[in-house]
Amino acid sequence: MTLSRKYHFDFDHPVDKLWAVVSDTPRWGEAAGFPRYQASEELQSDGTVKVFGVLQIAGMKIAWEEPPVNWVAERWFEQQRIFNRGPIDSMTTRAQLEDKGSHSGLDLELSFETSNLVGTFLARRMLGAFEGKVRALLVTADQLIRAEQPDLFESAYQPSPAALARATQIADSIAASPYAHGLATRLVDYINQNQEVDLWAMRPIAIARRWGVETRDTIELFLQSVRSGLLESRWDVLCPRCRITKSTTSNIGELPRGVHCDACNIDFASDFSSNVELSFSPSPSIRGVEYGFFCRSGPGVTPHIKGQFSLPPGARRSIPQALHPGDYRVRTLEAGNELALTWEGGPFPAIHVDGDQVTIDGDSPAGDISLVNGGKLPRTVVIEEQSWLRDVLTADRATTMQAFRDLFSDQVLRPGDEVSIRNISFVFTDLVGSSNLFSRVGDAAAYHLVREHFAEVGEIVRRHQGNIVKTVGDGVHAAFLTPDDALRASIEMQLAMPGFNRRFDGLDVSIRIGLHAGSSIAVTLNDRLDYYGEAVNLAARLQDQGGGGDIIMSKAFTADPAVSDILSAYELREQELRLKGFIDPVAICKIRPQPDNEEKS
Repeated sequence: MTLSRKYHFDFDHPVDKLWAVVSDTPRWGEAAGFPRYQASEELQSDGTVKVFGVLQIAGMKIAWEEPPVNWVAERWFEQQRIFNRGPIDSMTTRAQLEDKGSHSGLDLELSFETSNLVGTFLARRMLGAFEGKVRALLVTADQLIRAEQPDLFESAYQPSPAALARATQIADSIAASPYAHGLATRLVDYINQNQEVDLWAMRPIAIARRWGVETRDTIELFLQSVRSGLLESRWDVLCPRCRITKSTTSNIGELPRGVHCDACNIDFASDFSSNVELSFSPSPSIRGVEYGFFCRSGPGVTPHIKGQFSLPPGARRSIPQALHPGDYRVRTLEAGNELALTWEGGPFPAIHVDGDQVTIDGDSPAGDISLVNGGKLPRTVVIEEQSWLRDVLTADRATTMQAFRDLFSDQVLRPGDEVSIRNISFVFTDLVGSSNLFSRVGDAAAYHLVREHFAEVGEIVRRHQGNIVKTVGDGVHAAFLTPDDALRASIEMQLAMPGFNRRFDGLDVSIRIGLHAGSSIAVTLNDRLDYYGEAVNLAARLQDQGGGGDIIMSKAFTADPAVSDILSAYELREQELRLKGFIDPVAICKIRPQPDNEEKS
């Protein structure tokens, strides 16, 4: 028997705010008091993947299949559950949103297929309760939007007095560290006031944007909070295709060399730059978080996916689209190729699927997305934004931070392991005149001055998002995630030297600095993470090619747009050199920063 009911709701806010509520089914489920469930994926012989859910209620096991959810961001979605047994055969939710400018409308339909009178009775009960739950959640969202709150759902969690006292004590210890940045209490409030969905995998980059604070400050806060016991951390290996965590470990030295994704039916390696993420969750002593799903599938689970559509064999569909110009990736849920495209507006490309191949076949009609499945198997097309990595604290970024080196020196790779890192900027410094220094002031005094120099350089490196990999004689080897940070730090080091000399009674020492960026591998040397490869070697060689006060860069390094902007304030000295270990001549640039030509920003 089929039972269905349609509901209409008006929402006093734009359609993007309504979508943020309606599509966020995990937070919706938690706020509505739905129980958590467990989910699994099974690869089928035809290449499709089925998702199954299972739930225990009052000793009774409820199991179902979740077909792929269909949606277009800010327009509509459709979600279904097909039950394996019991009085209800299936449940389907359909949502249609209407854009009315400053207002929006929502049409919801809830449908059941029942197999007996008991199922019909239960379905009618749920149909009667559904409208009240939806209306209550929309009223709450309306109030939170008017109060300019970032979250559109409320958490019912109340910390125990003991847990709150423990968190407060730990926050005080964090606040006394150099990595708190006045944010420790704010983090405690976030843990206690947010839903569990927000705490399963906390991302400090996203939270920094939410708080309106510096990203580095928030990452350092999270790292210190792990060391102090407020948070726990883990390394998640994300599938490069579906972006879902497929392996987790607490120590970087236990990362798997290879991982398999059942959903995408692919094998892939751990990549520090793109699919190994450092994520966080509360310590169980502060707030116990029970892992599970309030909703396994849907737009709220993968907000970077802006459209997802299931196509039977031979099917054609034309879908109204509401995409914004930008960079997208088109693929299928099933294994196959991927297409990267930049859409600048106008007609959206028409998408054609045949087996495991996705191609572009002309343009779609204005305002629509044309989809064709020319193959003999069902396929689900996915259109997703390419910016999904912006909130991911990748392993290369985390391990190039000085706070990580300071707080987690025990996090090293297994002996013999090496991990590729796509692009890191390396800085090598050398203290010019240090030999005379030792003979002039004596070993002990000279050693003290070198250590003071290391401390000053280390603080500059940290300020520019880098880390000291190691000291080499009386110089340092530092690593940065971006070339412009490496150059800014190098300029500041040079500009700091006159003041350093004045502090030590007219001391006369200087530094020379070499910079280069490129791919490398991360290895464990002397029980610490280190970098190895041609890019490291070139940066070290360049440092030898200048005099005191010089910054020597490869010409390739200066091609970076942000680096070029900085260098526009300086006189460049260019030449080609033959360097030991390199077959071809290397083009280099030198600058000599002085206080009167410091970068204008």
